[in-house]
Formats: sequence, structure tokens, C-alpha cells
Amino acid sequence: MTSTALDPHTTTHAHLTAQHLINGQWLGEAETRRMNPARPDELVALSPSGTAADVDAAIAAAAAAQPGWAALPAPSRGAILLAAGNLLIERQAAIAEDLVREEGKTLAEAKGEVKRASDVLRFFGSLGWAATGEVLPSGLPDTTITTRREPLGIVGLITPWNFPIAIPAWKTAPALISGNAVVIKPAELTPLSATHLARALQDAGLPAGVFNVVHGKGRVVGDALARDPRVAGMSFTGSTKVGLGLQEILNGRRARVQLEMGGKNGVLVLDDADPCKAAQVVAAGAFGLTGQACTATSRVYVTPDIRPAFLEALLAEAAKYAPGDGLESAMGAVVSQQQFEQDQAAVRGAVDRGATLLHGKYDGDSSEALFFPAAVLTDLAFDDQAVTEEIFGPVVAVLEVPDYEAGLAAINDSRYGLTAGICTDSLALATDFSARAQAGVIKVNRPTAGLDLNVPFGGVKDSSTNTFREQGRSALEFFTWGKTVYTGV
Repeated sequence: MTSTALDPHTTTHAHLTAQHLINGQWLGEAETRRMNPARPDELVALSPSGTAADVDAAIAAAAAAQPGWAALPAPSRGAILLAAGNLLIERQAAIAEDLVREEGKTLAEAKGEVKRASDVLRFFGSLGWAATGEVLPSGLPDTTITTRREPLGIVGLITPWNFPIAIPAWKTAPALISGNAVVIKPAELTPLSATHLARALQDAGLPAGVFNVVHGKGRVVGDALARDPRVAGMSFTGSTKVGLGLQEILNGRRARVQLEMGGKNGVLVLDDADPCKAAQVVAAGAFGLTGQACTATSRVYVTPDIRPAFLEALLAEAAKYAPGDGLESAMGAVVSQQQFEQDQAAVRGAVDRGATLLHGKYDGDSSEALFFPAAVLTDLAFDDQAVTEEIFGPVVAVLEVPDYEAGLAAINDSRYGLTAGICTDSLALATDFSARAQAGVIKVNRPTAGLDLNVPFGGVKDSSTNTFREQGRSALEFFTWGKTVYTGV
């Protein structure tokens, strides 16, 4: 298979050479090979390994372009986002196939993600017509008070591989509609998805320099972005360890920082729930997206009377998530050899410590494909690593609790607080859980994974900085700062 330079106006299923996008120009030599996790001998993409000099050039381009972009009327900025969202839908099928091949998820999941990215661009594009300030009364005579929201200027974005077009879109769209210029470092494992987003924005008429892409390693590209004094804010999604390191750098120079990090999301299943429906909720949250989501269900607390029926139903659901090539299977491949080994080690370690593996295995061969079956563990201690530490794979631990209060306490006994769920027919307990569960997103009789784009998203504890929320109109707050104007007659 031969490599082809990226043509920003075409879409092809032959592997592409992803490049940096700096000041409207596609640059950089192919240095990093990305293989298909479902077919490890198939080359999917080539991408450059960016340097601090590339970051400097991208930031300089953003600095030159940002004032003109901010001066453009917001409805005109919104029109470009709307057009880019429409282009993603027009190209949905081809983009989704590339996403499957580079990330491993199923085709249905990939198509849904492309649609989510399109919807996000169109949602924020429509906000170009929305009011962003207020008129307030003054205690002074002949005085009017108004508020304004001003763009930060240049923002850096660092995005993960598990939602490689949706997360870049939901960070980019509010940044752009607010009048900022963007420099984004996409995940190394998924360069094509970010390229498709960049192409759509460019083809929609976004001025050169307003949106810049620099591929490469986090310790080089991400570090240079975080340390540059021209970058007024950074939004990051990824591991807690990396996020907290970036926060220290950005706080040190008083730049704004938004972190969305890990999760160890729990679901409480009570005796009054329907065991089959509860099993469907848990399985969708645990095994959908191959468990590779910060919102995935990874621990379940079950009260005694429902436990046997729930486990039986959960094992039946787990059997439906047979891993395979995402173009034709119910569950896709694990994204990388490193993640595959991490999944195996997590299950093997739990079994070695006395856990029972009711479904799945941890001794599979990854030489032909990175397929890891859904794993259901029981008979674990509440402080076992499989219960407390994020795995980021299709692995769920099921533990028994005596009653609602014990289950709620177990849900809250975590360093993370991203999502939490409850399965119950009791409105009173659902309401109490919603009030007392320590998580940024609460799901009642719904999978912990899965988000609406028009509502705030974020966590507490080590899952988030818990200052600015992503998605919905709340996302605009991170990318802007407030100004109060007094006008006298």
C-alpha cells in the first residue's frame, strides 16, 4: 500500500498521511505509523511527530489570525461552524470507516460519533445568533450597566483517542464561536479523525490560522502548548496523572485550565429493579465502546435478593458483545497493544487475588487482532484494584451490598466522581441518590456512558477541575471572560 499526501478536498479509504495544519497549510513529513487494531498488519495512517518549533509556528499563526476572527460578527462565525457540521454529515460514511480502522470501535458507534461532532458544530454555530450579555439596573442615576463576554485569545486543546472526532469538536466549537483561535494536539493513535475535522472547517471557509493542528507526543507538543505564554487557556481530556501535571504548569503562569480526566463509574442495582433491564443498562455502559470511555460502568453494587437474577441476565448480555472487526461486530477491538495488555493484567490480577471470572478471559493472543472479550468479575474485596483503579476496558466488577445506604456509600467511596447510576423503581430513592451521589453526572435507569450535547458535562474529585463544564451553553464560560460596562448619559 502506498502513501498519499493529504488532499484536503477529497476523502479516500486508502491510508492517508495526516499532516500538521498551520496557518492554513498542510505540513510535516510522515514519521509515525498507525496500524488497524483489528488487523495489525494493515497500515491505516501516517502522521508527523511535531516539535516545539511546530507549536511555536502554530501559535504565531493563531495570534495573527485571532483578532480578525474575533472581529467577525458572531453570526458569521456561526455560519462557518454550521457549514462544517453539514460537511461532516455529507462525509459521514467515509469518516466513520476511517474512525473504525484507526480506533477500533464499531461502525455504528463511529457513525454516531461523526453525527455527534456534526451536531456539536451546528449547535454552537446556532449560538452565533444568541445573546451573550445582559442589561442590568444601576443604583446610579442616568446609568446603564451591560455585561460582555470576551474571548480568551489563543486556546490550546489536547484530546484523547477514544472519541477522536467528537471530543475535538466539542472543545473546538465553543472556542471558535467565542472568537478564539485554536491550536489542537490530537491523540497520536487517531490522527485521521482530527484531520477530517480540520478539513471540514477549512472547506467551510474558516480563515487560515484560526484552527491549527500539531500532531505528536504529549511530552513535546502538549508541554510546549502548556508553557507558551501566548496560550491563554487549555482544555484537556485524558488521564488524571497527565492532567494534573498540566494543571501545575498552567497554574504556575496563571493561565486558565479545564481538565476532564478519569472515572471509575459505579451503578447501584436495587431489589426493586427489573433484573433484565438493569443488566442491559450495565452492559451497555460497561461493554459499549469496548469499555474505552471515561464514563463507562466499571463497578456495580447489587442488593442480595436481585443478585442471582441480575448476574444471570448480565452474563447473557455480556455474551452479546462478541469482539471483532468494528465493521462487522457488536464490540470493536481494543485500541492498542498497551491497552490490551492493561486489560489482561487487570483481570489476571483480580483472579490471582481471589476474584471469580464469570465471563471473559485474560490469556488471549493479540498477534492477529486486539480482541478482548467482555469480562465480568465477582467475589472481590471493595478495595481491590479492579474496583478502585480505572482499567479503561470492557471489564466490570459486581459486588454485593446489604441495602441502599451501603450501596450509596460504596458508590461515593472513590477518588473519582464523573458519572454514577442507579437502577430502581423507587422515585424516592432515585431522587435521594441524585442528591447524594458524588458525581458530576447522575443516571437513573440509564447507562453511565452516553451524553447529550446541550447540557453541562464534567465531574468532581480526581475526574475534573470542577470549575468549568464542557458541552451546552456552559462550555462558553471557559473560553470567555466577563466584562461589566457602566454607561452614563
